[in-house]
Amino acid sequence: MGNNSDLYPRWLGARELLLHGRDPYSSEITREIQTGFYGRPLDPENKTDPRAQEAFVYPLWVVLLVAPTVTLKFASAITIFRWILVGSIGLSAMLWMNLMGSRLRPLLVCSVVLFVFSSLPFLVEYYQQNLTAAVILFVALSAFCVARRQLILGGFFLAVATMKPDTTGLLILWLLIWAVARWRDRQRMLWSFAATLTGLFAVSETLLPHWIGRFIAGIREYPTYGTAPNVSQLVFTPVLGTVISLFLVLLLVVLWFLWRTEAATSPQFRWSLAWTCIVTLAIIPKIAFYNQLLLIPPLLALSTEYRNIQKDRVVLRALASAPFACLLLHWLMAMVLSMASMLGQGSLILFFTPELPDHIFLAVAPLTLIAVVSVGFFSSVTGSLSNLRSVGEAT
Repeated sequence: MGNNSDLYPRWLGARELLLHGRDPYSSEITREIQTGFYGRPLDPENKTDPRAQEAFVYPLWVVLLVAPTVTLKFASAITIFRWILVGSIGLSAMLWMNLMGSRLRPLLVCSVVLFVFSSLPFLVEYYQQNLTAAVILFVALSAFCVARRQLILGGFFLAVATMKPDTTGLLILWLLIWAVARWRDRQRMLWSFAATLTGLFAVSETLLPHWIGRFIAGIREYPTYGTAPNVSQLVFTPVLGTVISLFLVLLLVVLWFLWRTEAATSPQFRWSLAWTCIVTLAIIPKIAFYNQLLLIPPLLALSTEYRNIQKDRVVLRALASAPFACLLLHWLMAMVLSMASMLGQGSLILFFTPELPDHIFLAVAPLTLIAVVSVGFFSSVTGSLSNLRSVGEAT
């Protein structure tokens, strides 16, 4: 039996590179990773073997994050990173609350953090030790620093977040576009980002010369085993889902263009982060529950904006409430199944099927996307009308 931990490929690759000077992108290391992860190397000729190769397909500087644990036993490394990731999720939730304009009352902050800790993405991250929680924290720290006009720190954290570009790529691109839009005021963030990224490349090149070519080769192979239909393709047909994904990206680019000069404390900037997170979830070619930690900003944006939706707008209020209702149903079903398991009510478990809470949770991302599109446009139109009224009154 293997350890089935997402941390293992990164940990083993970092250990072999730092302690023994071996190439983590090599086929030999890949086989050793598979042996530790699955209990044996995968056989390409065996069609029943898992598709996921569990190769070291990451920018090399990810080893710097794992480096302090490479001399420990892997069981100890798991324990350390498990609690690092728990802390990352809790801290990022608090940072997103601040960025999304939520009221930072102690009871509310504790409630939101507990709310997140009881979610499926948190549990999956806790048991699988994927580093998604860490890189999302780096993005949240970057946006928080930017909102506090600490642009140098913002650029530093943004560069560190490139450890998982598939998850953070759109957020990084948006914050760079935002910085370029007002070069004179925001250039320090770009210089800091460039300097940090250059330093990460330099250290990586020192550790393993010419690693970039091996990394690119790994990326080219990844779609053959590591991708799946995205949320849009899962909800609709593959063709229609692809069209919707392209439309969402185009719509996001338009919104970036419209909001590129907005202040980091403005409602538009908050919505830009929410939009970017939910579009990332909609188009990323992998249904992984740990990625749905990106739901936190859009859900917080919806909860904040809900107070501004007029009571007579029943449909809009229903759309804004739908993701939260789905989350509540998910938790209720998980509670029912847990209680049935504890009480030995096996027939009840069979009636609902153990996978039912997971299936319910899959609906949260599409419902959040619909809510963000609807409420986001309502917020933008309302803000524009308010501005027009202010101009008219002034004249």
